Amino acid sequence: MDNYALFFDIDGTLVSFETHEIPPSAVLALTQAKANGAKVYISTGRPVGFITNLGAIEHLIDGYITASGAYCFVGMEEVCCHPIPRREVDTLLADARKCDYACVVVGEKDIAVFNPKGIVERVFCGELAVGNLNLLAPVESVLQQRILQLTPFFSEAHEVELMKQLEGCTSGRWHPSFADITAKEADKGKGLLAMAAYLGIDISRTIAFGDGGNDLAIIRQAGIGVAMGNALDVLKDSADYVTTSVDDNGVINALRHFGII
Repeated sequence: MDNYALFFDIDGTLVSFETHEIPPSAVLALTQAKANGAKVYISTGRPVGFITNLGAIEHLIDGYITASGAYCFVGMEEVCCHPIPRREVDTLLADARKCDYACVVVGEKDIAVFNPKGIVERVFCGELAVGNLNLLAPVESVLQQRILQLTPFFSEAHEVELMKQLEGCTSGRWHPSFADITAKEADKGKGLLAMAAYLGIDISRTIAFGDGGNDLAIIRQAGIGVAMGNALDVLKDSADYVTTSVDDNGVINALRHFGII
């Protein structure tokens, strides 16, 4: 494969936290990259049901790494799925009940909120512009499905302590209010490897873009890792290149730098 495969995080990378939209320069950049033969993939902590802000580029997307690598697909074909072990789900929800915090529960088909709190609506619907979150959806029906991701609204200190009990899980934080917890087999870096193997992509021809803690694995795994100007310092330190921020034409500047467009 001669052309590059480009993997983009959504929030803070493709989509501005300020406008909740993809900057016009990024739409132009991806359109030109596709015309030049590149492939475009999404790599997000959002589950499929929460990917509601990519309308401007949806026609350009060739495949998805979702739920921080727990579920990857191309078209209608499942590339990989890594559900959280049931005992780990039970442990986390018991802790949420005991310590009284909310947790978004992502099943393979549906999404619900365990122990709903106002912060979930404020962050998801307000800050992240998720317009289809039903706080009243019954969590019991979701728990009958394979659980791909748990998103508890707790502090980093609590996260560190709880993860000691969740030996089958890994966590990634891209927002100060919550962490995304998935099975240990699932992170964006492993998702990249699965997608590359499925599609016959040479890892050296992959470029991954990100800004948050859950992008660290894919930034390190990709042939080229690009951190946005608004990225966490740890991500910038691990990246091969740091571009400008999402609101300062970061995507188009990086693609021009590497000669993709």
